[in-house]
Amino acid sequence: MKRLILAMSCVALLGGCTLFHHEKIVEQPAPVKVQEPRLVDADGVPIERVPFRAGISSVTVENMAKQHGCTGGQGAGLMTEQGPVEVYRMLCDNGKVFRARCELRQCKAM
Repeated sequence: MKRLILAMSCVALLGGCTLFHHEKIVEQPAPVKVQEPRLVDADGVPIERVPFRAGISSVTVENMAKQHGCTGGQGAGLMTEQGPVEVYRMLCDNGKVFRARCELRQCKAM
């Protein structure tokens, strides 16, 4: 009889201890993909957004833009691949865009 009580108490203790060690499974919601609204031109063709990249002649183009009354923004960003001929673009505070073409670091406004 004592063995039966001892066996039942051991089972109850072991069973009770395992109840506290279970990990709770919490389902996390699936990540929501936020899509940027796509800009389109007058013909409905999507407008590609180019990330800002500084180039070798960025400072030169920024100084040229300042002489033409264009200030602000992130500065002059490289629009083409680096190489002997590069095209830069700078967004002005007044909403205009200043562009320059640099060939072997000799820049001219476009």
